[in-house]
Order: sequence, then C-alpha cells, then structure tokens
Amino acid sequence: MNRTVVARLAALLITSLALGAGLDLVTRPASAQTGAGAVARAGLAPPAGAPVATPVPQIAVDTPPAATPTELIAGEADTQDALPQPSSAAQDLYESARSDLLQIRMLLKNGRTQSTVGSGFLVGTSNLALTNYHVVSQMALDPAIYTAEYIDTDGNTGPVELLAVDVLHDLAVVRINRNGSGFFKVPEQKVKLRQGQPLYSLGNPLDLGFAISEGAYNGVLTRSFYDRLIFSGPINSGMSGGPSVTASGTVAGINVSRRRDGESVSFLVPVMYAQELLRKVAEQAAPPLDFNPLIGKQLLAHQAGMVDRLLEEPLTLKGMGPYLVPVRESGQVRCWGRSNSRGAAYAVDAMSCVMQSAVFVSDVQQTGNVSMTHRYIRSGTMDPMRFAALATDIFQVDNLGSTGDPRLTKPFCTERFVHTRTLPLRAVTCVRAYRKFEGLYNFTLLTASTDASQASLQSRLDVSGVSYENGMRVTRAYLGAFGRPVRK
Repeated sequence: MNRTVVARLAALLITSLALGAGLDLVTRPASAQTGAGAVARAGLAPPAGAPVATPVPQIAVDTPPAATPTELIAGEADTQDALPQPSSAAQDLYESARSDLLQIRMLLKNGRTQSTVGSGFLVGTSNLALTNYHVVSQMALDPAIYTAEYIDTDGNTGPVELLAVDVLHDLAVVRINRNGSGFFKVPEQKVKLRQGQPLYSLGNPLDLGFAISEGAYNGVLTRSFYDRLIFSGPINSGMSGGPSVTASGTVAGINVSRRRDGESVSFLVPVMYAQELLRKVAEQAAPPLDFNPLIGKQLLAHQAGMVDRLLEEPLTLKGMGPYLVPVRESGQVRCWGRSNSRGAAYAVDAMSCVMQSAVFVSDVQQTGNVSMTHRYIRSGTMDPMRFAALATDIFQVDNLGSTGDPRLTKPFCTERFVHTRTLPLRAVTCVRAYRKFEGLYNFTLLTASTDASQASLQSRLDVSGVSYENGMRVTRAYLGAFGRPVRK
C-alpha cells in the first residue's frame, strides 16, 4: 500500500467522521505527524505512578494451544494439565485409532529444523488429513521459508501438501503419501451430541508422544464469533488439529484451544465446518499456488459480518460522571470497570470493552477484533494548570505497536478538534494498512474532552482487520455517540 495513499485516507477519515456524524470540525493545524515521517503516538499511557486502565482478563477462547516447541528447556516445568490415566474404553479406542493419528511438523526449509508441531488425522480411507489452520499457518503464509512433514504412531514420516484452509474456523486439509484405515468417520450430516456425552480427544501433547484425553461435551460456546464446542477435558499444546470423537469413532470436532485460566476447559471446532472444507477440496481442480489472497478474502468476509453485527443496533450509552460514552455489550463483547478514587490527588474511573475472540492469522498476528476503553479523570484539589498538564501526559499518542512491523504499514495519524452535538473533543485517528492482505486496515481513534478545567474524558477505539469503509463506519458511530445528557 502506497504511503501517500494511506496518508490521504487517514486525513480523509477525520473529515468524513466530522461530516458523517453531524459533527462540527474546528479547523486547526494537525499536531500529530502525518505522511512518510509519521510516528505512531496513540496509547493513552499514563505517566509514572498514574493509575492505569482496567486490565482486561485475557480470554483464551480463540487462542490456540497448538504448535508447541519441540521440548521443554532444561529446568522448565510444564504448567498444563497432565493427562490422566485412560479408562479401558479409552485404551481400546486408542488402539483402534492409533494408525490414523498424525503429528504434523512445520520445518524451516533451510536446514529442515523443526519450528512448531501440532496434530492431525486421516479421514476415512483417503490420503487426506484434517488439522487446524494455525498448525500449518507458517507454510500457508510463507511457503518459500517453511515446509511440513508428518510422523505417524509407527514412526513413519513423509511430506505434507497443503490443499485448503479455513482461517475463520481454524481448519486445514492436507494430503500425505499414505491412506487411512477408515477408523475416523467424518459424517456428512451434523453430529447430534447430548450434554455430558463422553468424548475422546487424541493428539500428541507437548511433543511427548501420542495420547488420548477423556472428557465430555458440554454445549456450544456463545462468546465466540464462530461456534466452538465446549470439551470438559484437557487439551494440551501439540494436540491442536487432532480429532475429538464419540465412543464409536465418529468425529464430533477438531481440537483447537483451551482456557488458560481454567481447569480442563477446552474447545473444539464443530465437525460440520470440516465437512464443508472437505467438499471444497473435492470440487477444486488444484490447490492454490499462493494461499495469501485466499486468506485475505476470508478475512474480508469476516470483517463484513463482524461490523454488521457490531452496528446492527445503536451503541449503548453509559454514564461516566457528566459524560455519556459508547459501549457495546453482547455475547461477543464484554466490559469491565475499575476505579482508583480512594485518597488520590486525582481520581480515574476506567471501563474497557473487548471482543472475546479474534481470528488467528499467525503466531504474531490476530485480527478481526474490536476494543473500546474509556477513562474519566478528575480532581477537586489540583489547579487547572496542573490538571491540564496531567491530562496531557495521560493523553500520549504513542502505542500503536512497532512502527517497523513488517506486516503493517507505518501508522498515519491526523488530529482535529471536533464537536459532537453536545461535547467538544480532541480526536486523533490513525490508520495502518496490511501489507499481505490488500484492502484490510487497523484503525485507532483516540479522543479527549475539552470542556472542563478539572475533568477529562479520554477514550480509545481499536478496530483491527477491517475494510476502509467499515473502519469509517465503526469510528463514525463511535465518535458521534459521545456527549452529555441533554436537559429537558
């Protein structure tokens, strides 16, 4: 993406926001740098000793446990759940299934050194295997650097050919040089499960050897953008991509993730999404030569649905002191609050709303996410000059991530003073374009109220992996919602 184009887009955005949201734009030279020399300054980082915004609990719903280092570093203890001794039923099932289980290894082409490992399984009697996208993401994104091989339970190895990926549901289909025994049955119809029904997850945890984990089906996760089955049993790193099956060997789901803050709370991709991907493989003449355009297309489809769902109703307004701030609380977005008002020279109430899931692209990039943060800062003892200095220090636009991040263009920021219908605001908008995925951007909007000498409302909106048009839709709706209650 040309830097001049991104700079123009960033400059255009704040004007579009002002006009589209019914705002008055106060003309003023931008103090935020723009253009090729733009430096990201968008963080709301407090000065030393100042209270910070509420730390939002990290929900690892869509954070894969997947690819694991090949071994523990000397002296390092693994903190994940140990797999309990299997029952006789689990032992019998494992013996029947073992020949169709695979470990899938990502290798650096130079030297063929192991990078990450995950699991997979052969489908029926074919030479096709299912796994997670995040297990093979390195090969999908950088095939000139990474390749893959499999190893089965008998120690046989061979090459892995990537045929298809579904980034949104974290699935991939690969082809190997041997066929399955037919044990793992991927049904054509949706699998009906009962609450508490026993399930068995298989894979190679922590690269220590193939294993089986007993658990139970306990419903569908509602806080994820896409369906996930709740598996009450341990799934450890390295088991990602392995099957979770009923007692008869019918595949119910594919191991994908676990909660880091819970015990034996794990998640599966429903098998119906694997069915759809296998149908696409059967219909395609040949696999893509380059998976990056396909991944970009899938991410664009995701952001369209995400933004439509986010804005299908007006943002909820909540009171923070004399201000009204926009939030979105839903099954996918949760909000948390915190205050430091006891005995300090100034008080800060903070509210953070974060989407509970994101789309895994690589081990260093997740996208398709929205977060909103508000801080109401005030003091009854500081004089206006000292409070203004404090508010300015807190409103530091310096946290947009590394400006040298090869995945994104440098941030281009524009600053203006605007008026909503009832509130004057300082607004800084920053835009970064994705280098590999054309048409996708990260948006950050920072605002600070300018109507009081001893109070400041400071807010931040982050929207990742959206089209330019949808980035404008979200930031326009967000900025236009700020205000003060109207007296009747």
